[in-house]
Amino acid sequence: MNALDIKLNEAFPGKVVRKDLLHEIKRAVNVPSFVLEFLLSRYCASEDPEEIEEGKKAVLQTIEKCYVRPDESNKAQAIVEQKKRHKFIDKIHVKYVEREKRYWAEMENFASKRIAINSNFYQQNEKLLESGIWAEVTLAYNEVEEDDYAFFIEDLRPIQIAHFDEQKFFSGRERFTTDEWIDVLIRSIGIDPDWLAERSRKLNGDKNGRRLKFHILSRFLPLVQSNYNSIELGGRSTGKSYFYSEFSPYSTLLSGGQASTATLLYNNQRKQVGAVGFWDNVAFDEVAKMKIKDADTVQIMKDYMANGRFSRGREVTGYASFSFVGNFDLNIPRIVNSYDHDLLVTLPEAFDLAVIDRIYNYIPGWEIPKIDDSAYNNNFGLITDYMSEALHYLFVHDSDYVGVVNSRLKKGDNIEGRDNRALQKTISGFIKLLFPTGQPTDEEFDEIVEYAIEGRRRIKEQLNKRKPDEEYARINMSYINKDGQKVVVYCPESKYSIATQNPRKDANVHVLTEPAHDNVVTTPVTANVEPKITQNHVLSDIIPGSETVEDGSLKEKTVDVQYGDTGYGYDDLFAEYLKGASIVMLEEPYLTHGFQMTNLVRFVELLVKIGDCKVFRLVTKPGETPEESTLISDSLQRLKNTLDDMDDVSMTFEYEFDENSHDRYIRTSNNWDITLGRGLHFYQNLNPNKDSRNFFQMGTYDLSLRPCLKTRFTFMKRNAKE
Repeated sequence: MNALDIKLNEAFPGKVVRKDLLHEIKRAVNVPSFVLEFLLSRYCASEDPEEIEEGKKAVLQTIEKCYVRPDESNKAQAIVEQKKRHKFIDKIHVKYVEREKRYWAEMENFASKRIAINSNFYQQNEKLLESGIWAEVTLAYNEVEEDDYAFFIEDLRPIQIAHFDEQKFFSGRERFTTDEWIDVLIRSIGIDPDWLAERSRKLNGDKNGRRLKFHILSRFLPLVQSNYNSIELGGRSTGKSYFYSEFSPYSTLLSGGQASTATLLYNNQRKQVGAVGFWDNVAFDEVAKMKIKDADTVQIMKDYMANGRFSRGREVTGYASFSFVGNFDLNIPRIVNSYDHDLLVTLPEAFDLAVIDRIYNYIPGWEIPKIDDSAYNNNFGLITDYMSEALHYLFVHDSDYVGVVNSRLKKGDNIEGRDNRALQKTISGFIKLLFPTGQPTDEEFDEIVEYAIEGRRRIKEQLNKRKPDEEYARINMSYINKDGQKVVVYCPESKYSIATQNPRKDANVHVLTEPAHDNVVTTPVTANVEPKITQNHVLSDIIPGSETVEDGSLKEKTVDVQYGDTGYGYDDLFAEYLKGASIVMLEEPYLTHGFQMTNLVRFVELLVKIGDCKVFRLVTKPGETPEESTLISDSLQRLKNTLDDMDDVSMTFEYEFDENSHDRYIRTSNNWDITLGRGLHFYQNLNPNKDSRNFFQMGTYDLSLRPCLKTRFTFMKRNAKE
């Protein structure tokens, strides 16, 4: 055990479990995590290796004896008939059959839809009437031949802890620092926080490794904050659906995205509230395939998402949050640089602007790496069932945290009605999750605020793209930080995208932008990371449509370069697309090594040779050390001085450092966006042995003769239909 394992066991005795045991057994059986941990806590509540091994055997034996696989339903029925009763672990539903005027139970893997059930069971557990619950169910055989059923439920025990002591939970939380508690939460859902931090640093330039952790923590928000609406679109196998289906019996996942007014909101026939009345969170899986069964559903959803109420013959109030999750296979740079598409392009057509505007947080799922075996937590974490009860307690206690948000949040410009509600909900959720008994420091509060604004801004940017007027144009939301500075928060993927920041509007519409202030910090949000800006230049003033290329023959294209290919010098690739551009912007994050700086000089030489560029702007990352940063800065300044000293060159060179820089692309004022797979550095090293430099090898000076690495270039016209 490490130090955090020891502290967990001391703070929450009997409420923790080794997550490697869960992973080990999970590979063999397809049972929800909270069910397995329910059994692990019963049989493996020990630190003794021999007792743990015996406990694992008991868990497996219980599952083998009590868990029914779908292909063993006939065998299970025979066991009940022969033994007269048997205990099963299964998911059980109860349905009302109108023509028979009675209720029947159905167990998912038992293959019988006519199991008799006493009214006491479904009256005490109303979720049985909706999406069902996992439970230990004792089935008995009915030997009365006159009856129209063979099996009846003799006993039913929901797989949830019987009592939750919130004071013990709060006192346990107080023993951990904020960083430790974040890791506890991530551990408890089976992910190694160190694995996540490592990838966060690599993928996002986040030195503290917290950005990806915040993405994962955002998945918790609908489970602690009532009437919270969020969306996450990203790659496959990142744990989206798995989280909402596995880690809380208070959350339900609607597979296939099917939704109807009766099941989701209100059943007029039964005069009963739908899923929103029984669950803390309703997650819509594969939202792109979501089927709206009746026309009223979306309209009622709008009312409910706005204020938790709707009218369906009578006024109905619910508290369930909505989580929309789905896979997103599209190229993010291409989408954010497109005037015709947005990051919500996969949503069903029934989701109009009013529905989207009621979503408070957009989690950028494309940043989250795939969850594989290396991602699993092999240390202790809270038992899922215990953690879900803690989340549920926080869910039903809202009022304690609203005042904290209202008293501390200092709003800047452009935070409008629904923006304000979104920020209140998101910030309150994070405080409940991370600081249930206290308050964050000023630095921690600012970190949460920035993340909340980013998530809401991502929604507002897409709305602004879709609406041809200025209703959603005030996207540059800001807040006043602890130092009294106004901070404008950007989404990293779109900060430099003209198509997103200034989308095409009707000719008579003026797009509002953030006015300049002396006291403004413009930063794409990454937790606890502030970019080091050496030149304060606004890169978004490349005006779309301000210039045109005389040669209209240039087409959008994708160039795939294979390993070892030649014929791809900068002239061959870029020259025709750079002609006529008075402003050229390059984002090239990596200029640490000498060959990388040399490649930059070669690119600048191309711009000088073409002669049309008046302003060249560079965005790059600082070095990993102060010495590296100084070296890069000195080199760039030397390049700038060289250009300034050339009498026959009228090109201005501007540059800035951004720790969040990651993408590699060229953007021109004549409306071309060129994505660079490997940036400027896609050539093979001709001298892998540093002690043997061959100046006579072809490609040493003429890059068109040099073999390439495998890469891809995409040329896209911003004002062209895609």
